[in-house]
Amino acid sequence: MSEAEQQRSSDEGGPEPEPIRFFGTTWVHHDGGYGWRRAGLAIGSLLAAAAGAFVVRFAYQGFDTADVGAFVKILFVAAFAICTALAFRQTWDGFNRRPESRGDNRGLLLIGFIGSLFAYFVRCLREAPGERLRRTEYERAREAYERRRSTRTGNPAARSANSGRRKRR
Repeated sequence: MSEAEQQRSSDEGGPEPEPIRFFGTTWVHHDGGYGWRRAGLAIGSLLAAAAGAFVVRFAYQGFDTADVGAFVKILFVAAFAICTALAFRQTWDGFNRRPESRGDNRGLLLIGFIGSLFAYFVRCLREAPGERLRRTEYERAREAYERRRSTRTGNPAARSANSGRRKRR
């Protein structure tokens, strides 16, 4: 967190924004190189997806060299396409809501890594990946904090001990 962000959050009080990978808390006020980070992540994820596709091409050429037959080649392409689509969908959904569990799908998502990288690329064109989810949660927490703060009527220690009570005899 930058010095300006720390000063801003300590002045305001209340809940702290949750940092996003590669962005920290710059997503709150879109400062600290936020635009450059988004552009860098978009380009980086697109280049990584292209490199991954190049590696998958070598794997397909390996099947071609091994002369395994058309069925295995079709099975490879179909399995990779399905895993890529599943990885894209799960990554995209993770930007909009908290994931419940990923334990069972990790192998499929690892195979379809190009889909996850492409989801990062597409999301970076609009906002930081996960920004909408974090912003919604942060604003909700800020509103709850402000409601709690506004209902207070002062220092409870300053109230007299007998206010509102009947005197005992």
